[in-house]
Amino acid sequence: MKLVPLGDKVVLRQLEAEETTKSGIVLPGQAKEKPQQAEVVAVGPGNVVDGETVKMEVAVGDKVIYSKYAGSEVKLEDEEFIVVKQSDILAIVK
Repeated sequence: MKLVPLGDKVVLRQLEAEETTKSGIVLPGQAKEKPQQAEVVAVGPGNVVDGETVKMEVAVGDKVIYSKYAGSEVKLEDEEFIVVKQSDILAIVK
């Protein structure tokens, strides 16, 4: 089974949070902040606004940074994904 996003939606797989800080302090589970970096798993076809097609600027495999409280969390076959609008993606990490 796979997710196929509609319109300008993007399916993301969240990357693992750092477990230690740069200074070497180990963070317990509840102290870790939800990471805002993810990998693009699927991309919708785009959307039409005022008769013009909105081009999707991300591609499958891109690493992106997205808005902190964006999207909807979805669990599918024991794996968790986040579905966000393209406008909730802030940057592509290269």
